[in-house]
Amino acid sequence: MRASSPHRANLLGLAFMTPAMVLLLGFFFLPVVLTSVFAFTNMSTATGISGGSYVVTGNLLRSLTDEGLDAKTIDALGQSNYVIDQAGLERARAAGVDAKFVAEIAERLKDRSFTSSSAFERELKTLPSRPTRVRDLKIAAGAFEQSVLNVRYASRGEMEAALSHMLENPPEGAIERIATASYTGWTWTTDNFKNLAIAPDTWRIVGNTVFYVVLTLAFNVAVGLFLAITTFYLPPAGSGFFSVLWLLPRITPVVLYAVMWKWFTWEDGFVFNIAQDLGLPAFNYMKGSVASAWTVVILVNGFVGASFGMILFSGALKAIPVQQLWASEVDGASRWQQIRYIILPQMRWPILFVTSYQTLSLLSSYEQIWLTTNGGPGSTTTIWALEAFKTALNNYTGNLQYGLGAAMALVLVAVGLVLSIVYLRLFRFDEMMSKPKIEF
Repeated sequence: MRASSPHRANLLGLAFMTPAMVLLLGFFFLPVVLTSVFAFTNMSTATGISGGSYVVTGNLLRSLTDEGLDAKTIDALGQSNYVIDQAGLERARAAGVDAKFVAEIAERLKDRSFTSSSAFERELKTLPSRPTRVRDLKIAAGAFEQSVLNVRYASRGEMEAALSHMLENPPEGAIERIATASYTGWTWTTDNFKNLAIAPDTWRIVGNTVFYVVLTLAFNVAVGLFLAITTFYLPPAGSGFFSVLWLLPRITPVVLYAVMWKWFTWEDGFVFNIAQDLGLPAFNYMKGSVASAWTVVILVNGFVGASFGMILFSGALKAIPVQQLWASEVDGASRWQQIRYIILPQMRWPILFVTSYQTLSLLSSYEQIWLTTNGGPGSTTTIWALEAFKTALNNYTGNLQYGLGAAMALVLVAVGLVLSIVYLRLFRFDEMMSKPKIEF
């Protein structure tokens, strides 16, 4: 029988790996790439995501005033001029103004301009064919209005041309400056990272995140390992029962889980009534104080992570050769000595995986906090991931800042990569993956 060629075997292996590579590309690399792109833009609800137009608004004029643009230019931008030119005559005809009246305007007022609507309307009233109704007169006057205020221009060239027509002897560079500031679309920028570095709330949120991740991670790993070892020494029936109980936080839908904790900690909830009966302070433990809010946040996430750790640690414990435990018992080892000298040394790989996985999960997860304390009271339990979510997708002001939120998410990706490398060095990953020193 002819053996298959290495080339064919490689192709077969590649075919089996293709679905995994597609998933890796679609669910990891592509989101990271898109996040990196958005992080260097000022995209928001105001700018849109597909470009924009050029508009001079009242807010822009106030901003330009604060930036030192001269008052004469600002006043000119905020005014409307009435110019009798061919384009205005065409607009008047299109608006349904009487043809005879339009002809009289062209004959008597052609190439003249007025700086106010009242002056122009007074001039129109002197014409023989003027309309008798005030509304019709204003429609005719409006056809000749020229203003850059609140007018959208599709291109920068159109905006600069309109500014040149409106402004007489503008200061050097003023037109380019106004056109740049009037752009409503997104632009490439590094300001997101600069703003994060100088924002007064940044370090407070960083401190909240470190506090949350360290304490919750310690709870996850320590309690998960304790549960796994405890159930390992229990009889099979008792071990299975307690394992199922501790899996409930993991398998319960997150919204139902949050509602359960609210019932447990809010006013008239379980803890509230118990504390009241015992004469202890009774209040909303989820949001009533900073200490109780942090306790709830860590426990809500800690029980979920502990059940996950218990599953992995329990599987790893079953892989330890039972003969080692039997031999240690013959030598008179206690349970604690078995745990310290046999079990824990062989749990380095599972502990590394749970620690690194839970760290990355805690850095990027926010849904339990969002559904329970929502970062409160105030913003004392707001962590980086929750702030990024609110900035990009749930902003109270209504202006969702996609670029700034993406920059915050990109910072999390970078921190996660650095921590992964640190964990691999700390747990001596190369030694764990090396060939065994004893040949069987």
